Amino acid sequence: MATPKPKPGDPIAELVESLLVELGEDTERQGLKATPDRVARALRELTDGYGVRPEEVIAGAIFDQDYDEMVVVKDINFYSLCEHHLLPFFGQVHVGYLPKGKVVGLSKIPRLVEVFSHRLQLQEQLTRQIAEALNESLAPRGVGVVVEARHLCMEMRGVEKAGGHMMTSCMLGTFRRDPRTRAEFLDLVKRS
Repeated sequence: MATPKPKPGDPIAELVESLLVELGEDTERQGLKATPDRVARALRELTDGYGVRPEEVIAGAIFDQDYDEMVVVKDINFYSLCEHHLLPFFGQVHVGYLPKGKVVGLSKIPRLVEVFSHRLQLQEQLTRQIAEALNESLAPRGVGVVVEARHLCMEMRGVEKAGGHMMTSCMLGTFRRDPRTRAEFLDLVKRS
């Protein structure tokens, strides 16, 4: 997604400036003069997934294909902001699906991850949204998504414990019903 252009008089920049003053900072000092505009641009970029409809990302890249074995795209890096504290969480997404006469262009799966991760998120919700969007667009026999991430809201504040990873999964269709399919997907995901 393209980096948003700064808006003159951006209300987010004005809010950031008020926040800095409220924290006790001097917004006129050299290091902070441009901070409100930089933060506004960064927040607009990190949340530009709101302006994108997932079905539009995939629409032009669905192809008829007589292939019925598992398709897996793994180690898709992502960054998002936790909706509770607006602090980053980041990690990797692994996606698999069992085609039913249709496949999606390879680049569209990471793009789908980006659309949902560029919104204020919970990891559980992100995992489900990716799986459901792929399921709705392709109508495959099944979809599996695993997300593993580090959360700075846990590492920087509150419990302040670094290094823990959260893992979530969403299994739809055959991935949910058939233990062998689920096991094959999870085995493929964990291989280095």
